[in-house]
Amino acid sequence: LPKPPKAYRNMDFIDSPEARPVRILAEFLEPQVRFRKYHVTDTIVFFGSARVVPSDKAKGDLERAKGESGESRVHGERFKHAERMVQMARYYDEAVELARMMTIWSKGLGKGQRRFIICSGGGPGIMEAANRGAIEGKGLSIGFNISIPFEQMPNPYISPELNFEFHYFFIRKYWFAYMAKALVIFPGGFGTLDELAEVLTLIQTGKIRKKIPIVIYGSEYWNKVINFHKMVEWGTLSPEDLDLFRICDTPQQAFDYLTQELKRLYVNKGEQE
Repeated sequence: LPKPPKAYRNMDFIDSPEARPVRILAEFLEPQVRFRKYHVTDTIVFFGSARVVPSDKAKGDLERAKGESGESRVHGERFKHAERMVQMARYYDEAVELARMMTIWSKGLGKGQRRFIICSGGGPGIMEAANRGAIEGKGLSIGFNISIPFEQMPNPYISPELNFEFHYFFIRKYWFAYMAKALVIFPGGFGTLDELAEVLTLIQTGKIRKKIPIVIYGSEYWNKVINFHKMVEWGTLSPEDLDLFRICDTPQQAFDYLTQELKRLYVNKGEQE
């Protein structure tokens, strides 16, 4: 008789419900091995919508929608959506610029390690913009992709050696939080809200003990989506909870705040865990 496959080579077993702990452990260990191999110690994580596109594409889509808008109600809705995407496109462009600026800054630290590498969820939109800015800054770029039925194919700006594909959201979130020394939250939907709320909760409750500067980017968007001050008024947040993040509206403003805090917390004083 031929030898049967060993358990770890038996894909019917590996893909089974019984082997779920093995798959979870693999998603925990494999990124750790790769980060050590490529001497990556920490990240700056960008979160934001997968649906935002660059200004040039948004404007082209709007021009096409203008030609269709009089033909039907559907085309009229398409025109309204295209107008909104032009308004949102600034966030893509500004995410590229901020990631580029942070990458150039981190490369100039001269510490002999790969510090503060730009990291995103690996998909399109703001995620692509962050990875693109890192590449334009001639740095490395991490993508933590997730297997879902739509929206989420790896963007072309991720460094190939740091392109990850996750099945489990909670392991992906672990790596976002564990590696991060700063977060930038651009406008986004349910996924962005989930990631923002989870990290703020972990910091508020002391489950994350390191200091993480957090930028919530785009007051025009976020002040309409979440009213943090009303939450304080209703007593569901404490006034000091609003000190967990800084709202910024330009790449330079966010850059100045992040670099000041990262130098204070990690560059000048060393690691604080």
